[in-house]
Amino acid sequence: MDRLPAEPAMLRAQIVELPPAAARHLKVLRAKKGDLVELFDGEGAERAFEVCGDGTLSAAGELRVLARPCAPVVLYACVTKGSRWDWTVEKAVELGVSRIVPVISERTIVRLGAGGEREAKAERWRRVALDAARQSHAVWLPRVEAPVDFADAVADIASGGIPVFGGFLRNPPPPPLLEAAETVAAARGLSSGAGVFTGPEGDFTSQETAALEDAGVVPVSLGPTVLRAETAAICALAVLAARLQAAERASPSPARQSAQ
Repeated sequence: MDRLPAEPAMLRAQIVELPPAAARHLKVLRAKKGDLVELFDGEGAERAFEVCGDGTLSAAGELRVLARPCAPVVLYACVTKGSRWDWTVEKAVELGVSRIVPVISERTIVRLGAGGEREAKAERWRRVALDAARQSHAVWLPRVEAPVDFADAVADIASGGIPVFGGFLRNPPPPPLLEAAETVAAARGLSSGAGVFTGPEGDFTSQETAALEDAGVVPVSLGPTVLRAETAAICALAVLAARLQAAERASPSPARQSAQ
């Protein structure tokens, strides 16, 4: 079944007139009258519709509202070059991240002017995220923010109230991410969510590492090899998401139980 993003109100209607872009997409897919299409709003709701023709759909199923699969996960990551960052956004959506904060650090190769240029990039990445959600059957879309300078990212972490794990290259290396997550879970819990922060191609500077630790970021290792920046971001997300999902399955929250 093909999937298309939609406004929340559209999912509650019996007859839907698709916007021009979505109608063109169905035409490209050669959808025929009677075919089923699933609409999703990126906020946990989805519903099946039947193609009537000319961009019109009729409701063919009940509205479903799904809880997030686990506590929210935030990705702070230094922007990588070209399509590598698009790939990072795509895979982060597939892994269920709730928020993506692109960061410009001292050694970040990509340089973006303030204001309009950064927002234009964010709009492109939001389209990448939307397409990734459509293809991966994700029902929750992350908030993809405009790129921020490193100092602003640190301030956001310091005021965020959730534990954040930073992938640091050190000798000797810090504890593995999973081990550090277990330690933090035992000490303060992870039910409110968690975040990861990964550096640029040239890693963080020593001053940046110190600033992150001052903000409460927990140093972690992502394995015995040196990972590319985009690999490090997805590796960290996968480990943390798996840990949070396991905890949710072991002790589901009341909100999740009522949604099942």
